Amino acid sequence: MRIVVALGGNALLKRGEPITPEAQHTNVRIAAAALADLAQDHEIIVAHGNGPQVGLMALQAAAHAPETLWPLDILGAETEGMIGYLIEQELMNALPKGTDCATLLTRVEVDPEDPAFDRPTKPIGPVYSAAEAELARTRNSWSMVEEYKGGLRRVVPSPLPIAILGIKPIRLLVEAGVCVICAGGGGIPVVRGADGNMEGVEAVIDKDRTSALLAEALQADVLLMLTDVEAVFRDWGGPDQAAIGCVTPDALDTMNFAAGSMGPKITAACNFVRAGGTLAGIGRLQDARAIVEGRAGTQVRLDSLARETRPAGENKSARLSKGKPEAVRDHA
Repeated sequence: MRIVVALGGNALLKRGEPITPEAQHTNVRIAAAALADLAQDHEIIVAHGNGPQVGLMALQAAAHAPETLWPLDILGAETEGMIGYLIEQELMNALPKGTDCATLLTRVEVDPEDPAFDRPTKPIGPVYSAAEAELARTRNSWSMVEEYKGGLRRVVPSPLPIAILGIKPIRLLVEAGVCVICAGGGGIPVVRGADGNMEGVEAVIDKDRTSALLAEALQADVLLMLTDVEAVFRDWGGPDQAAIGCVTPDALDTMNFAAGSMGPKITAACNFVRAGGTLAGIGRLQDARAIVEGRAGTQVRLDSLARETRPAGENKSARLSKGKPEAVRDHA
């Protein structure tokens, strides 16, 4: 099968872990081992998040020249190269000799009139205390949001991807048997001007939505979104918390997910299978193969298996697709 794998930022950097070269190398090496296992009998294309890294680079740039704030499209390109290099190196170390791998910077077109530019929702960078957040807000004119009690992060616009501009060379490499790493951080956000020329914009595209677009364009069988939680949960943190196993897009439509994290994953999963994909999976990095095989995580699909709305693990949330819509608390 052809599988597009979207590695979440939390799969490449543990929550609360400092962003250091050592931490990045260690976590990417772990991710590469899981990907190499999947690549034994499947064709994989790898995308990845960049939320912590792009926020760090923005801070470094601001500290170097406070009067000059580097735009997010350039910072996104830097992180795409940095993380792509780490994934490519560790993946090449883990894959059999003779395997070809390539990392591509990927521009992704967005709509300049997308309402997301007026409603920042994408968290990037480290978690701040209230005092630190207020200082960053005042100094850099950044929007901030509380991620959990007492912890705040910067949020930036996250417009919808319209088109992957480099899809032709990506497709050529994939068809030639090359393991391609692309669309990192959701891709470099660009808009088309009245003259047809492209220009970068101040945004970070959600990598899951771009990955769904990539998977559809490459006619992939599976879209696999890997993070650090075992599945999508209903009533996260509440008394009725339960993992969702196999489920249809229609059942997921009755629920609410936070826009900053799990929401885009659910949207990407539903869009992909409704466009003809066989399976969209969400779960932990170490469960990659088990998710594809239906033994772990959340599997979104249109066929009769999903209509049973089977839970992940114990069969205690089969009522998921019945009754009134339920709000699902964010957890990714």
